[in-house]
Amino acid sequence: MRFMLDENVPMSAKRYLLSTDYEVEFIRDLIPEGSVDPLVAFVAEDHKAVLVSHDGDFQKIAPRIPDGQKTRFKKLSRIWLRCNEYQTADRLKKAMSLIEAEFNIAEHNRDARMQIWIGNTYIRTER
Repeated sequence: MRFMLDENVPMSAKRYLLSTDYEVEFIRDLIPEGSVDPLVAFVAEDHKAVLVSHDGDFQKIAPRIPDGQKTRFKKLSRIWLRCNEYQTADRLKKAMSLIEAEFNIAEHNRDARMQIWIGNTYIRTER
């Protein structure tokens, strides 16, 4: 599994994900900081990476069920961090077994996307 971290994800999250032996990089290492969300989504999808972000705008540009015929980002997997930023690494650690299981399920489905929401007190997935 490969993770692409949005610019609002703290370094502690990157350190944790690197400790799991997955590939991890910040989007800012590939494109300029402040790039528009559709470009961020495109780069993550192009790199076959799970986009990890505190930004809820990706829900609008890459929904699980598109509005009408809008089918952009058909292969973009996302983790929307809805927890406090200082809790990010700890919440990812607690969710990792679910993330791995959901990624495995998505990989073997026709719709190969994974969408997970991680809040302060909940973890939610959508299939």
